[in-house]
Amino acid sequence: MPREPLEDTESFVAEVCWRYYVNGQTQAEVARDMGVTRLRVNQAIQKAKSLGLVKIQIESPFVTRLEAQQRLEQAGVGKALVVPVDHNNYDYHAPVGAALAHYLTATLKTEPWKRIGVSWGVTLQRAMERLPLHPMPDLEILALMGGTAAGSSFNAFSIASGFAERFDANYSHLVAPIYLPDDVDKDVFLSQEIYASHIERCLSADAALLVVGDVSDLSFMVKYGLPSDLTMQELRDACAVGDVLGRFLDADGNEIDHPLNERTVGVDLNALADIPNKILTAAGEHKVPIIHAAIKRGLVDTLVTDDLTANLLLKRMT
Repeated sequence: MPREPLEDTESFVAEVCWRYYVNGQTQAEVARDMGVTRLRVNQAIQKAKSLGLVKIQIESPFVTRLEAQQRLEQAGVGKALVVPVDHNNYDYHAPVGAALAHYLTATLKTEPWKRIGVSWGVTLQRAMERLPLHPMPDLEILALMGGTAAGSSFNAFSIASGFAERFDANYSHLVAPIYLPDDVDKDVFLSQEIYASHIERCLSADAALLVVGDVSDLSFMVKYGLPSDLTMQELRDACAVGDVLGRFLDADGNEIDHPLNERTVGVDLNALADIPNKILTAAGEHKVPIIHAAIKRGLVDTLVTDDLTANLLLKRMT
């Protein structure tokens, strides 16, 4: 028989609502996963409505997995935000995207950020969709890397302009491909005023919203971004476990010895490390090695992830 909690604390109510509204689980599935009755789940949802916790988004910071967060922070992550997911119908984009939206909304109420650099990908698209309108006309959103014509709803161009729309902010694209052709000198290309001034502004960003990709068909960078003459196997043979801003890293966080990294258009990873608030939002078993590599490289100040990924990551880190 399910074991009932002694009282419906805010953390209990918030997790019920997260699972029901964000993860899309039924009340029966929520009850099963949380070890309570369906009646208690229904009562928690009604209580949340009466308290105003549930509007379009869940207005509570207490949904997080505190134990996993603390263990990640003890293992070397500066700040961790870990949210619960439905393990039976796993979605590695939407729940962490919603968590990032909540984190940004709360943080921007107190932090005087003027420039935010953004990567691109479905996870950031999901965060953008969850963001409430929050006018910040003095804010500038900057694309940290080149883009691609494919994956139009979540490429660098759409993400930068999409975040800017939610904040009623200014934005600037890095109007270039992710990877330059072999016959183009990258230093000469980026020395042009339009690119040099953009990257200079990126380097003065107050925060960077990052994602990572692995080296598989699940990666949108691999699917949409790689040059046609390059294969996944070639990157794997060079010991790549995934990419950050289009630069492929090995398991220790070092850039792999491959010409592709020399062709990448965007903020250099050493310069990225100097941006003060690097927020990595990533989830999924397939991303655990590259998340760990990014942490080792010093590219993560805040990690937004889910409980499944956090537990797998902790096994690698401890």
